[in-house]
Amino acid sequence: MKKYKNKATLLIVILAMTGISYAQRNIVVSSPDKKITVECNPQKLSYDVKYNNEYILFHSKLGVVRADEDFSQNLIFIKASDPVLINDSYEMLTAKKTHINYSASRVVISTKTIAGKKMNIVFQVSNDAVAFRYVFPERSTDIKKITKETTSFHFKDGTKAWLQLKTDAQSGWQHSNPSYEAHYMMDIPTGTASPSKNGWVYPAMFQYKNVWVLLTEAALGRTYCGTALQQQSPDNEYSVEFPQEGETIPGGVLNPQSSLPWLSPWRIIAIGNLKTIVESTVGTDLAFPAIKMDPSFIKPGKASWSWIIKKDDSTTYKVSKNYIDFASDMHWQYCLLDANWDTLIGYDSVQLLSNYAKQKNVGLLLWYNSAGNWNTVQYHPKDKLLTHESRVKEFSKLRSMGIKGIKVDFFGGDGQSFINYYQDILDDAATYHLLVNFHGATLPRGWQRTYPNLMTTEAIFGYENITFNQKDADQEPEHSVMSAFARNAFDPMDFTPMNLYKIPRINRVTTAAFELATSIIYLSGIQHYAESPEGMLHVDAPVKEFLKTIPSVWDAVKFIDGFPGKYYVVARRAGNKWYVAGINGEKQERNLEMDLSFIAKQLKGTYYKDSSTDTMFEVGNVNIDPKQKTIITMKPYGGFVLEFQTKN
Repeated sequence: MKKYKNKATLLIVILAMTGISYAQRNIVVSSPDKKITVECNPQKLSYDVKYNNEYILFHSKLGVVRADEDFSQNLIFIKASDPVLINDSYEMLTAKKTHINYSASRVVISTKTIAGKKMNIVFQVSNDAVAFRYVFPERSTDIKKITKETTSFHFKDGTKAWLQLKTDAQSGWQHSNPSYEAHYMMDIPTGTASPSKNGWVYPAMFQYKNVWVLLTEAALGRTYCGTALQQQSPDNEYSVEFPQEGETIPGGVLNPQSSLPWLSPWRIIAIGNLKTIVESTVGTDLAFPAIKMDPSFIKPGKASWSWIIKKDDSTTYKVSKNYIDFASDMHWQYCLLDANWDTLIGYDSVQLLSNYAKQKNVGLLLWYNSAGNWNTVQYHPKDKLLTHESRVKEFSKLRSMGIKGIKVDFFGGDGQSFINYYQDILDDAATYHLLVNFHGATLPRGWQRTYPNLMTTEAIFGYENITFNQKDADQEPEHSVMSAFARNAFDPMDFTPMNLYKIPRINRVTTAAFELATSIIYLSGIQHYAESPEGMLHVDAPVKEFLKTIPSVWDAVKFIDGFPGKYYVVARRAGNKWYVAGINGEKQERNLEMDLSFIAKQLKGTYYKDSSTDTMFEVGNVNIDPKQKTIITMKPYGGFVLEFQTKN
């Protein structure tokens, strides 16, 4: 063997032989189609992201700070693995499509501190996203604590943002914030400070030239807190933010802590055109796989719900029975009884309602207050879900009563103790065959894959706010469009949409066809409709029949056209039926020329659109010609639905 003059020369030769250049510090990871490239510098703990060879993110930071060691600077690079192609396939009933395939290039970058403590940075780059996480591979039984995450997303000048502020902890009605309920600030320059000290929530949407980016996180287990983006973003750089002090169960854990080994959640950068973002499933691709549970009770569906229009006074035996009849007549699967049912109706009478609903092929859902002492909300049942023992007692009673699911409201934030509380509820609910809907809650971040009994989550400034005051009703059109693009991108959203007739004391600015279209556009495992039995009496008969047959599970999705805050058009398939739905968020008419040739050749379908007369809808036939665009006009704040039956 040739002798070398010194150890440094020998090291350079060894690095060259292993394919890692000492001079070339960047580790490069590309998507399978080569459109997305990540360049990571492990010494500087930074990364860049390119799309079609143009930088979208640059000099963005990596790293975390543990109480016992700083992994955000001065790390020693050990090695980078060769790229490995990761393939996964799974099925879901609450996603954009039932059968999902995922493929990505994975590279593991191994580093250590000067003291020898190890941290790996794992990159996975798919054709629609960059994802990375931190892994502490060593073993330790003592609890380690992360005090800060230095991850950032550094955008170029000229990037625009569409963001929703995160309300401050313990603020708002009855100290119930944060609950991811605010309007989006749209088309603002990057670097704009959040009006809230608590920063911005996920998903966060950005545009640079013709490239769109959506930031979120997934695989949030029990050993981390939920994160957000910091209030300030100097030089267009958005940094990860931990929850505020009040976002924890009193006496519980706020920031991340765990024994080793330890995985952080995935940081996700979905990237591409709007079609890529709308059709992407990366938010569940990177979630933890489904835990084992009896699949027989996992049944998505539609629900009637009295409170959304009639409010607190509607929680009575008589009204509830009427809404069970309403659900049955509409062929909807569920009926929700809201707050205070335990005293206004009572357990014994709810049992009678459950028996009656079963005869009508309707399942009952019951509301619960999650709260312990973290807020002052007095709605009840309250304090029945706080411990495993109390949940077992309550859930076993509900199962014996034939109750199909629960709606749990008024959580208190993203601290690690709350993140565990959500998952404790899901675990125990699964044991007793209960479906779950979280309200006043955090973004689920892919939990619906891990826990198939999680049907939906609010985490949106939803329809109830439209019924409260005219100001929010006036913002419904653009807010609805924005919610479809961002909030509903990866996670089910309980917006509780679709009022077709009237809202008491409110002048609804959207058309009936706009409202109808949201029944297709919004994704929610259980879709709670805002229409009432009285309102449905005024709805055109063909539309009522249409609402009886809307699928609850989708097999495919196609983005047709749109722009955040302005308009949104999407196609969804269930079995051999295609539905195309559009909503106009602007106060001006919009003409659409849509390529629908992917549906079928020379196919006839039915349209439901805004009427030019005093009736709610115009219903008629529409033809698809593969050689021509399908043309339709949306009125100001209007919408449409097209329905096609394809050949087997």
